[in-house]
Amino acid sequence: MEKTDKKASILEAAEKLFAELGYEATSTRNIAKEAGANMAMINYYFGSKEGVFMEIMSKRIVDFNTQLMSIDQDKLSGMEKLVKVIEGYAARVLCNHSLHKMMHRELSMPHRPEMFFKIKNAMAENLVVIEKIINTGIADGSFRQVDVRMLIATLMGTISNVAVSPSKITYGTTLDINNDEDREIITARLIAHLKDLLITFLTPKKDA
Repeated sequence: MEKTDKKASILEAAEKLFAELGYEATSTRNIAKEAGANMAMINYYFGSKEGVFMEIMSKRIVDFNTQLMSIDQDKLSGMEKLVKVIEGYAARVLCNHSLHKMMHRELSMPHRPEMFFKIKNAMAENLVVIEKIINTGIADGSFRQVDVRMLIATLMGTISNVAVSPSKITYGTTLDINNDEDREIITARLIAHLKDLLITFLTPKKDA
């Protein structure tokens, strides 16, 4: 149990530092100090700083996959499932937007293609579940025929864009994504927008 707790404390410390300082500026020494651990423990559990980062990302992806699988198995309409997916993903990303921003930046770096492809391949499994929900709705007639992957890119891209560049929607207001209450307002606004988009875009058009 103590080993499990120490591993968890290392991951928690690393996630905090990655979000605050970025990947490059965070060292294994910083992580060890923040976690109250030693360098040998980090090397033992993760092998390197990249190993720590990959563990954090993998856990987030797996957790979201568990949530997606649960939603997919619920006895809900396709639209209800998609709304729950959007609510869950938006909340996950915006509640830790600094880490998402850092992730977005680091995974776009050309000198870390191996890291990018590992994360990309893991995320692809989650996209398959969302794709299945939409395709099922199209097949049973509750959704109109659409370009499914473009729709997913629109939904996920919008959430990511708000997390990475919140000023695009907060410009001219006093809203600050770093403030808990303001972040709740921004998240609710984002979810409402995407829900409207889904309903408008996927609802079958009635014959004139």
